[in-house]
Amino acid sequence: MSSKSNEAAKNKPETSKTIHSFMDAVAWEAEQYAADHTSPMSPLLEEIENYTLNETNYPSMLTGRVVGRFLQLIVTLSGATNVIDIGTFTGYSALAIAEALAVEGRVLTIEHNSTSADIAQAFFARSPHGTKIDLRLGEAINILQSLPDKSVDLVFIDADKTNYPAYFRESMRILREGGLILADNVLWYGRIFKPQDEDSKAVAAFNEEVNGNDRAEKLFLTLRDGLYLIRKTPNSPLSPSFSSPD
Repeated sequence: MSSKSNEAAKNKPETSKTIHSFMDAVAWEAEQYAADHTSPMSPLLEEIENYTLNETNYPSMLTGRVVGRFLQLIVTLSGATNVIDIGTFTGYSALAIAEALAVEGRVLTIEHNSTSADIAQAFFARSPHGTKIDLRLGEAINILQSLPDKSVDLVFIDADKTNYPAYFRESMRILREGGLILADNVLWYGRIFKPQDEDSKAVAAFNEEVNGNDRAEKLFLTLRDGLYLIRKTPNSPLSPSFSSPD
C-alpha cells in the first residue's frame, strides 16, 4: 500500500496524548523550540496543518513546519525541478515542495487512499503553485516502476513503512546521478532499536540497506522522528563512495 493513510488504517485513531514522534518521548520542549525558531510556512500550509491536527484521526502523519521547511530548503539548494512525493495524505509535503520549485518545476505526489487524495486536491486547487502538482491515485510501487531511469532530481519517502526498502530501490533507479532521497520517520518512534512489528522491522531493514549501499552517500538526521538524507553518487571509480585504484 502506498499511502500514509493506509499505514495508519491498521491502528486505532490517535488521542491527544499519542506520541507523534521519537522527539516527543525524548524532549518535547526541544521539538517546540525548533518549530518556534524555524521560518513560518505559507498561510495555506498553516491551514493544512491545522486541518490535519484537528480534523483527521492520524495527526502524526503530518509533515509539519520543521520537516516542511527542511524540504523546501533542500529543493532550493539542490535546484531540483522534478520531484516525487511518496505519500500525499492531506497534501502538506507536496505543496511545501511545490512552493519551493521554480515555475517550470513539477512534483508527482502519490496517494492510495481516495479520501485523502480528494482532501489534498482541494487544497492544491486553492494554491497558485497547485499547477506544479500531479496527484496520482494508486499503488506507489507500481507508479514508481512506470517511471524511466535517471529522470528524477529528488524523492521524498513518507508512506507505508513495509515498502520503504522497495521504495528506496526504485528511487535509486529513477534518480539522476547526484539526485537526492529524503526518507521520513526513520527512527519510527524509537522502535527500530528493538523492532517487533512488521513496520518497525521494515524501517530498520531500510536503514541498514541504505547504510550498506555503496552508491548512497548518506546522512542520518535525528530531526523529529528521524530523517535520512541520501545522495545517489556517480558510478565512477573517482566517487568518494568507491575505493581508489592502487
